[in-house]
Order: sequence, then C-alpha cells, then structure tokens
Amino acid sequence: MAIPVIDFSKLDGNERADALAQIDNGCEEWGFFQLVNHGIPTDLLDRVKKVCSECYKLEREPMFKDSQPVQLLNELVGSGDAGGRVDDADWEDVFVLHDDNQWPSNPLEFKETMREYRKELKKLAEKIMEVMDENLGLEKGYIKRAFSGDDEPFFGTKVSHYPPCPRPDLVSGLRAHTDAGGVILLFQDDEVSGLQILKEGRWVDVQPVADAIVINTGDQIEVLSSGRYKSVWHRVLAKPDGNRRSVASFYNPSMAATIAPPEPAAAYPRFVFGDYMTVYSKQKFLPKEPRFEAVAAAI
Repeated sequence: MAIPVIDFSKLDGNERADALAQIDNGCEEWGFFQLVNHGIPTDLLDRVKKVCSECYKLEREPMFKDSQPVQLLNELVGSGDAGGRVDDADWEDVFVLHDDNQWPSNPLEFKETMREYRKELKKLAEKIMEVMDENLGLEKGYIKRAFSGDDEPFFGTKVSHYPPCPRPDLVSGLRAHTDAGGVILLFQDDEVSGLQILKEGRWVDVQPVADAIVINTGDQIEVLSSGRYKSVWHRVLAKPDGNRRSVASFYNPSMAATIAPPEPAAAYPRFVFGDYMTVYSKQKFLPKEPRFEAVAAAI
C-alpha cells in the first residue's frame, strides 16, 4: 500500500481529466498524495534542503540537546520505569515562519531562500484549491474566498527536524493528529522516512520521493467539502538513525473567517476559524469530532 504519486503537469495537457480524477481520489480515499512535476524548481528545493539543514546545525541543534523531550526521555530512562513512555512531548525541533515573525539569520541565505520558496508554495496551494473547487463542483475560487473572510488567508511554514533518538520505543517523533487548517504542502526528507498516515486501521508509510511535494487536507477542507475530503490521522516516528528534515507549509483560513459546508450539513456546524483554533490548541491529539461539537456549541 503506497501513497498516490501524481504528475501535476498533466493538468495542462490532454490527460487533464485523468489528473483531476487522481487528485480527487487522493483527497477522498487517502487524504494524502504526492505531487511530482509540480512546477517548483529543483534548484530551489535543493537550496531549501541546504539552508534548513544548516540552520538546524548552526542554531537549533545545541538548543535541542537541552529541550524538554530530551530531558523527559533522560528522566524516564534514568528512572528505570520499564512500562513508561514520554506521552506529552514530541522528539521534534520546530519553528514557524510567516510574514510577521522573526526568522533565523543563519545561514545568511536562509531568509532569501525561504521567502522565494514560500512564494512558490503559496501559488501551488492556490492551484490545488482550484482543482478541489472543480472536483467538488464548486465555483472557481470558492475555497480561497471561504478562507479569506474579511482578511487574507494565513500562510505559515513549519520547519522541523527529527534528530536521531536513542530510545524511539519510548517517545513519538510527532504524536498522531489531524491538521486543523486547510491545505498542507510538505517537502519531506527524501532519505529518512518516518511519516505515516492511518489508512483502514493500518499505519502506512508516506514513502520518500525525491523532490515531491506531499499534499494533505486539514479539518477545514473536510467541512468545506461536506465530509467528502476527510482530514486524516498522521504521525511521525522517532528514529534511531538519521536527522529527518520536514518543511510543511499551511494554507489556512484567516482567524476571522467563517467556515461552513456549502450546503447545510448536520455533521458540520458553521463557526469562526479562530474559535476552532482555540479548541484545537487544547485537543490537537484527541479525536476531531468533539472539536466540531465544541465550536457548534459556541455559536
């Protein structure tokens, strides 16, 4: 069982109908798929790999050695608790880039490279949303407008590393969850695996594919598709070898955007995205259905 790999360039040719169907299947049956020939230049992806890896070594690695997950794992191992696990922390170093926060300054080319990368990824996200509009029978631009409300959609980039873990049996790289927002575009490590999705009760590897962009749909796409494109549980395993790189970009609604299914649906309420995020921040690793119930009750 393998995550679908789709040639995005076929949307512009005689095979458009087939490409649309493949993306629809990826959204509906998997919640995850991989895009190749997506239009992001290979040399830019190579520079992203380089600056993110160097940033980790120069700025992040020393801090991770003193971080909470390392301390908790050391305490657990030192206690000799044979049945214990680190259940409330992830073996992950992470920071987020968006238009209004402070970015790392090392290496020198980090900011320029990541600005260029984010510009390209944002355009790709909007193309994917237009494909979703078409497949769902919605007016072109429907999802983007729903995400905007009275403000621009939020576009953030999460840069993560999952360093080698001495006891991967005792801690998660990233605990299982669904994503809160809209469309997620992941440039994952093409050598070190670890990302898995839950498919038909089984955990399935998201296989590394060189220069691919992994796409998954968040909770808000589930609502806007009236449940047809369900957000999918996924996790990252801690690994004893290799430092896994992960650059995930999130095209999310603005905090003031009102989200609702196109037609009234009993399964999904109408709510403000900011209210949903308040609930999500407390329940990220819990089932998503109570999150919808909580925001429905707040209206």
